[in-house]
Amino acid sequence: MITKQYIPLAIWGAFLIATLGVWGVIFRAERGVLTVAFLDIGQGDAIFIETPHGRQILIDGGKSSVVLPALGGVMPWYDRTIDIVLATHPDQDHAGGLPSVLLQYDVSFVVENGASHDTRAYEAFLRAAAQEESSGARRGIARRGQRIVLEENVFLDILFPDRDPNGWDTNDGSIVTLLSYGQSTFLLTGDAPIGVEEYLVRAYGALLDADVLKLGHHGSKTSSSQIFLSAVSPEYAVVSAGRDNQYGHPHKEVTDRVKDMGVPTFSTAESGTVVFESDGGNIRVLGTSFSDVE
Repeated sequence: MITKQYIPLAIWGAFLIATLGVWGVIFRAERGVLTVAFLDIGQGDAIFIETPHGRQILIDGGKSSVVLPALGGVMPWYDRTIDIVLATHPDQDHAGGLPSVLLQYDVSFVVENGASHDTRAYEAFLRAAAQEESSGARRGIARRGQRIVLEENVFLDILFPDRDPNGWDTNDGSIVTLLSYGQSTFLLTGDAPIGVEEYLVRAYGALLDADVLKLGHHGSKTSSSQIFLSAVSPEYAVVSAGRDNQYGHPHKEVTDRVKDMGVPTFSTAESGTVVFESDGGNIRVLGTSFSDVE
């Protein structure tokens, strides 16, 4: 007599989740799509990147744990790993949400600019990064000339800082990165001010040309100079800022400057999370609204 054996529902559920996850990665890889999502986390920066083969990077995490539900909008709920977390600089609206991310996700590599800062937000980030390191994560200090190979044909190049930023204003030491996939490029500037932009133009010139530019410092007039915008010559610009924020970001002189260049600008304050997809040649813009944060 053959006895039927029933597999518990929980095991079927785990099998289904794993299968869906594998097929999701395979489908993305077959499409050859890179995703770059500028998350709606209020007044701050948080950029989620996923490569065609599923490598995941988070650049900054906003000022609070609001980043967690925003990540839940672009990652499967069962995915609890992130390959790289990068904090561009110590300010709370960039690093404040990262301790929550490091607590909730298994992170393989934590990158920072090496600046020491005595704010509670950054101290919490450094403690969380040290805890992640004790669990096996690697830690690194970003410097100009480094290249992080995410997978074949997908690179994250560090353009700045070029030296130890200790003693600088925190914005001056922002990590500036260039994400490239095939012919598609994304220039991600943190809160880099005009002085840093001028340095980048002198150091890189036409190499700064990028398809998508995240406007520095949430569209503040302290960034996005005309000489920098002309060097980058973006096809699209993005502002990461909170709705009706107290700073008046983005500033009108910046948005006018970009508008005069005929560059479409997307703002998380107006559109929610803004998602770009690239096949290595063409870029598609998706406007979404995963969260509603003032």
